[in-house]
Amino acid sequence: METPLLALLHLMGDGEFHSGEELGSVLAISRTAVWKQLQKLQKLGLDYESVKGRGYRLSVPLELLDAKQIASLSNIDPTRIQVLSSCDSTNSQLLDSSAPLPSESFCLAEQQTAGKGRRGRQWVSPFGCNLYLSGVWQFEGGAAQLEGLSLAVGVCIARALESFGVEGVQLKWPNDVLVGGKKLAGILLEMSGDPAGLCRVVVGVGINMQMPVTSAQSIDQPWIDLQRLVREQKLDPVGRNTLAAGLIQQLCGLMIKFERGGFTPWRELWLQRAAFLGSQVSLQTANSVVDGTLTGVDNSGALQLSVGDEERLFYGGEVSLRAVS
Repeated sequence: METPLLALLHLMGDGEFHSGEELGSVLAISRTAVWKQLQKLQKLGLDYESVKGRGYRLSVPLELLDAKQIASLSNIDPTRIQVLSSCDSTNSQLLDSSAPLPSESFCLAEQQTAGKGRRGRQWVSPFGCNLYLSGVWQFEGGAAQLEGLSLAVGVCIARALESFGVEGVQLKWPNDVLVGGKKLAGILLEMSGDPAGLCRVVVGVGINMQMPVTSAQSIDQPWIDLQRLVREQKLDPVGRNTLAAGLIQQLCGLMIKFERGGFTPWRELWLQRAAFLGSQVSLQTANSVVDGTLTGVDNSGALQLSVGDEERLFYGGEVSLRAVS
């Protein structure tokens, strides 16, 4: 994205009125050029108001991501944090980097044009509204060392949200974060390197913070955003940079512990927040549908399902979970 438009967004992000003269003066461009930049806002899905004698303002205040602020709040080397205006997906940016990035590097974006969800689904990623964040780490033990990692990441997201007062966070096996049965956040892990040896894992997290209704029309499941929870639970507003920093801190702490102890120390923390625990569920795999009672997860993160008189384990892959109606 070109600099004038970003500069305009920084100025108008407060949601207050700014005159065309003020905007032109600060940006060192003409009133006509200001008008042209304003027209580009709508292409990003951002609405603005124009009132004669007062100027222009965004219909909804906007907090742009700030790498230096996130680094300071999370106590991370700022060279390890990259903030992009737009990209295909933050996971792809880390996976496809021409030069492998150091372990514990992060990529965030204001907008994803091809955001990734599970099973090839698109993650709806409007500009400047939500949190799209990925981090990369290196592991020596290959894929086997990563068993249960997505569940532990879910615990980290829950902890970050709970630190701001959010109540009722639940974790749906294996990659979803729910509140009130509606999806608030999702997790996508992708790996490169040797599946049996030295590998790199990219942890992608998407959190709905202020989802525009127009953007949400393509979402095919019940969803909720943090803005609504702030209203309903009477919480202090949570900023995107503050939440990003809190999540990065949680993830960095997780990876240090996970490399030593795997999922086992995280199992009970996951179970404390498990959605549908003890309930009748329907588990859909690529080839079958299995009905049973969700009894928990084992120390590898595999789902435990009671089917008749039999306890069965199910692992990741083409698996989705729904409560039986």
